[in-house]
Amino acid sequence: MSSRKELANAIRALSMDGVQQANSGHPGAPMGMADIAEVLWRGHMNHNPQNPQWADRDRFILSNGHGSMLIYSLLHLTGYDLSIDDLKSFRQLHSKTPGHPEYGYAPGIETTTGPLGQGITNGVGMAMAEKALAAQFNREGHDIVDHNTYVFMGDGCLMEGISHEACSLAGTLGLGKLVAFWDDNGISIDGEVEGWFSDDTPKRFEAYGWHVIPAVDGHDADAINAAIEAAKAETDKPTLICTKTVIGFGSPNKAGTHDCHGAPLGAEEIAATKAALGWEHGPFDIPANIAAEWNAKEAGAAKEAAWDEKFAAYAAAYPELAAEFKRRTVGDLPAQWEEKANAIIADLQANPANIASRKASQNALEAFGAMLPEFMGGSADLAPSNLTMWSGSKSLTAKDFAGNYIHYGVREFGMTAIMNGIALHGGFVPYGATFLMFMEYARNAMRMAALMKVQNIQVYTHDSIGLGEDGPTHQPVEQIASLRLTPNMSTWRPCDQVESAVAWKLAIERKDGPTSLIFSRQNLAQQPRDAEQVANIAKGGYILKDCKGKPELILIATGSEVELVVAAAAQLTAEGRNVRVVSMPATDAFDKQDAAYREAVLPSDVTARVAVEAGIADFWYKYVGFDGRIIGMTTFGESAPAGELFKMFGFTVENVVETAKELLA
Repeated sequence: MSSRKELANAIRALSMDGVQQANSGHPGAPMGMADIAEVLWRGHMNHNPQNPQWADRDRFILSNGHGSMLIYSLLHLTGYDLSIDDLKSFRQLHSKTPGHPEYGYAPGIETTTGPLGQGITNGVGMAMAEKALAAQFNREGHDIVDHNTYVFMGDGCLMEGISHEACSLAGTLGLGKLVAFWDDNGISIDGEVEGWFSDDTPKRFEAYGWHVIPAVDGHDADAINAAIEAAKAETDKPTLICTKTVIGFGSPNKAGTHDCHGAPLGAEEIAATKAALGWEHGPFDIPANIAAEWNAKEAGAAKEAAWDEKFAAYAAAYPELAAEFKRRTVGDLPAQWEEKANAIIADLQANPANIASRKASQNALEAFGAMLPEFMGGSADLAPSNLTMWSGSKSLTAKDFAGNYIHYGVREFGMTAIMNGIALHGGFVPYGATFLMFMEYARNAMRMAALMKVQNIQVYTHDSIGLGEDGPTHQPVEQIASLRLTPNMSTWRPCDQVESAVAWKLAIERKDGPTSLIFSRQNLAQQPRDAEQVANIAKGGYILKDCKGKPELILIATGSEVELVVAAAAQLTAEGRNVRVVSMPATDAFDKQDAAYREAVLPSDVTARVAVEAGIADFWYKYVGFDGRIIGMTTFGESAPAGELFKMFGFTVENVVETAKELLA
């Protein structure tokens, strides 16, 4: 039987070889954390390499994702569908082993990591999802949801501010099945971190309410094992295991220095390191006896089979709950969802209401929430303004996790990355909220949701200078354009309660990416529509008001500006002009329609076009052309009542009419 050091050295060897083959990467962290990984993965991780989607598997996150050869080595060694050739293709085009772990590329990668701090925050979300699912589904004698979330993280994760947001909330909520390992190696790319990172990390986490295990030798398997056992025994608090390691462990000339952090060791140093470690094997060569001891296929299948027996007993005792658990964990929507949701939308069209779209959003939550026990809502401390709570909302607390609403506090970035973790875990449709201006704090987490193609519904209210007196610090200008320009982001800015409900319905149905729902503070007039127009809302842009015959002018608008252009069109029509009004609540959805539909809405031979939106103007040139006109923002806002601001910046019927006439002339 191989020693634990030999088994850990398999990780070190593969990590050195992969980085060297690519001539790019970070060997130091995998070499330093190999002993911890060996103890965790061989002694504690409940997982099945033959079914990476097993619902009750433990989750593992490499938050310090630059050390990606660590997780690739673990996945290969334990038997996942990740071959030695995949490891040889590290960082190469179209490989399963990109420079940082990418969700969806290789089985067993639970989330994309690389932007430091977001991995631990995703882990907080996963632990929250586990605790909530357990509270909702477990019954006495039937613990069908019972797994841990393990996170490796480095100094960089702790320096990023998002780790404070997430770990503070994790302590408050008592996430007892979250176990984080701090790779305390004292090195970052710039060198020894003591010159810029001197926090007392154990005390920091104790202050958050975590269970802290300090001063664990990260190269002592017995000490690591004892720490993990102690962490698993603490069920009321998340645990931080502080592991002191040597970066690049085993390298005679580079261990403990920043020279092995982000660059290959070099052929000579690899040879010297393998000799020092007693590893007498060539590049990517894992001896059969070591490979056999690492292989977790048989043990993993047995663990899942045991869980299957538990679930069968649960299903016999609680058949309806078991069916609901299966539905939610695979991500299916309830039976008759489409029919019921469409009936709600039709009823809204038949019963007009002039309300703020943020209120329309809350009404949609009220209507749809009753059908969706998987809803997991929240807001970054602005629920009374974002209107994200509905009559069925029940807040999560450390003592009661059976609810469906999270008070995130003033943590926009943390909230959004936590939601990514909830979505990745499965079993929930997460939504969260803040003012549109403060999506800036959360932008990178929304980018990660788009990159990973995971469902993350963000409610962004107070969507323009219409916010008014709070002034330019709170008035969004460039944010809508930024969201629209993000690949795989769906962005909706509805003009009334009907468009708002359609936007919500599509966000709920969308499983392959995030959706930004942008709502107004001020009341908006509901627009009349026939059934075909209601159906066309889902296409992102449609003819809201048309003229007799061919239009000579097309007015395009979104959100609060739609009623403005409708009024302007009425005035121009009264003066004998043929004017079409296009409402375009989601440009990304419109762009995905076939050419025939887009041409029908925006005929190419009608070049007289005016776009009106209280956001950055330049975005709209793709729809009006350089010969068209845009009434939009080119500066930041001002502090004043909304009506005065709209007049000052040209969002008036008079200015739209005048601009249109100048264009037609």
